[in-house]
Amino acid sequence: MNSLILIEVKGRIGIIRLNNPAKRNALSPELINDFISALTQLEKDEEVSAIIITGEGKAFCAGADLSYLKTLQSNSLRENDDDSALIAKLFTSLYECNKPTIAAVNGPAIAGGCGLAIACDYVIAKKDFATFGFTEAKIGFVPAIISFLLLKRLPEVKARQLLISGSILSAEEARNFGLIDFIEEDVLDFSFNLINDLSSNSSSSISETKKLIREISGMHFRNAVEFAKTVNALSRTSQDFNNGLNIFLTKHGEKNE
Repeated sequence: MNSLILIEVKGRIGIIRLNNPAKRNALSPELINDFISALTQLEKDEEVSAIIITGEGKAFCAGADLSYLKTLQSNSLRENDDDSALIAKLFTSLYECNKPTIAAVNGPAIAGGCGLAIACDYVIAKKDFATFGFTEAKIGFVPAIISFLLLKRLPEVKARQLLISGSILSAEEARNFGLIDFIEEDVLDFSFNLINDLSSNSSSSISETKKLIREISGMHFRNAVEFAKTVNALSRTSQDFNNGLNIFLTKHGEKNE
C-alpha cells in the first residue's frame, strides 16, 4: 500500500506531498496523522530551512474523504469531539510551524484542503488549475475550525461572505479576494525561488518573528507593545543579530569612509 504522504528534501527545502490522487488527496484520519508526523519530522530537521506543501496528481486537496464523511453519521459526540481535535491539530501544527511554509497549490483546494493552504505563510496557485473555496455550508456543516485561519487572511466581512456562500473561486478570483498570494505556471519552481530569496535572512529571526506575530495578533495593543519590547530586547542578544550587525556595519562603514 502506498504512503498517503510523501516526504522529500531538496537541498534545505522540505517537501510534503499529499499522495492519494485517486481520491483527490482528500483528508482522512490516516492522511492527517501521516501529515502531522511528516511536518513534525521536517520541522525538527535542522538541515531543513523551509517547507512546501503540495499534492500529487491533479488536485491539491479536495476536502474530506467521502467514505470518512459517511462514518460521521454514526459517530457519538465523544467520537466527533476526538475527530475534531485531530482536525484542529492538523491546522494548528501547520499554523504554528516556525519555519517558512508555502502551499504550492497544483489543483483544487476545497474546504479542509483550502484550510490547509491558508495555514501556510504563502499560497501559490497554479494558473488555470487551482481553485479555492469552503463548501461546508452546502452540506449543513459549520467550518468552525478553519474559520480562525480565514480571519488571519481576510477581513471579517470577506471571510463571512466566503463561508456562507460556499462559492468556488478561480485562482484569479481568490487573489482578488485576498485569499492567496501568487498565480504561477510552475508552483514548485516559484516556491523554490521564493525560499531562496528568504534564505539570505536569519533563520532564527524568521522563527522568532512568526512566534511574535502569533502571540500579539490577538492582544490589546498595549499588551502587544509590552510583549514586543521584551522580544526586541532579547533578539539583540542573539548570535545571528551580532553576526548580521557586524556584517552590516562593516559594509556600510566602508561606504561612509
